[in-house]
Amino acid sequence: MSRPPFPPFTEETARIKVQAAEDAWNTRDPEKVALAYTEDTVWRNRDEFLTGRAEVVAFLRRKWDRELDYALRKELWGVLGNRIAVRFQYESRDSSGQWWRSYGNEQWEFDESGLMRRREASINDVPISEAERRIFGVRGEDERGVDVLPIF
Repeated sequence: MSRPPFPPFTEETARIKVQAAEDAWNTRDPEKVALAYTEDTVWRNRDEFLTGRAEVVAFLRRKWDRELDYALRKELWGVLGNRIAVRFQYESRDSSGQWWRSYGNEQWEFDESGLMRRREASINDVPISEAERRIFGVRGEDERGVDVLPIF
């Protein structure tokens, strides 16, 4: 199995990879998302450590059962060879109706077939009101290729 584009990445191909990841995560389909990772992928997500696609799928199911109406934006931060750094924001609400904006950074490492073998994510959550929301659903065509995330 392979997932183009392949490393070594250029800025252009890294942006394609980042947008593909955003699009996949916005489906909230754990099995689909997990196909972008190697069978033995290693993750750190906040304070959780995962190994392998099966653990990734289980993690994502738990995540999206808890983070309702999840909508994500990712932006390229840097690229070097087979590594990509990303900043992101997503918004979701919990079962009580409280909205959250989550800010984070990820470091990705890919194998030669374009699958991610390592993902490290640091994420902070900030409660927001529904009126403060700014991420609604998937990115529109007019937003593709445009960095749209404010720092705060």
